[in-house]
Amino acid sequence: MSPVKRPKTAAERRQRAGKILQYLDEKFPDVTCALHHKDAWQLLVATILSAQCTDERVNQVTPGLFRKYPTMRDFAAVKQEELAQDIRSTGFFNNKAKSINGAAKKLLKDFRGQVPANMDDLLTVPGAARKTANVVLGTAFGIPSGVVVDTHVSRVAYRLDLTKETNPVKIEQDLMKTIPQERWILFAHQVIHFGRQICIARKPKCLVCGLNPICYAKDKVTA
Repeated sequence: MSPVKRPKTAAERRQRAGKILQYLDEKFPDVTCALHHKDAWQLLVATILSAQCTDERVNQVTPGLFRKYPTMRDFAAVKQEELAQDIRSTGFFNNKAKSINGAAKKLLKDFRGQVPANMDDLLTVPGAARKTANVVLGTAFGIPSGVVVDTHVSRVAYRLDLTKETNPVKIEQDLMKTIPQERWILFAHQVIHFGRQICIARKPKCLVCGLNPICYAKDKVTA
């Protein structure tokens, strides 16, 4: 099998990126956030819980959590120790409980109990770093503030040579330069699904991947 040729010019790189987007559209046309939620606040809580935890596990925890604490004020009032036990199975539960409790208090105090629909304000909320803010802004408000960079997006973007960085902030910057802004929200969801189903970490399914002809990753599986 002849090696895949790397793009040499900016035009060739744009053309290759276009092929990647076309394949993702064909394979994952209608994907959205996997975290179950009813509003921006529930999505913020679920996203905080999803750190170092699977979406599946979070979706098992949140229904009971939102029944026990149906309003933001309930989350603000509960003792962190009790909340930590409620979310124990998601891991890092003490830090997550502190963030959720703090987020509820901050939103009630400074934003009249509303999740702000802009990056600057969201980043002042405990537990809402840039990835979390991008998830909330993109999914809850439809605002393409950036590209969500989780472990799947980091790995796949590097493997597909859309970035040479390993720092999430720098990866996002590279992707924002390459991917059209109107695609930022959908692109992240598509790559996450692609990373879970096809371009998996330990043994990517290269032989059934539609991007195989333009992928020159060092760890490609050829048999």
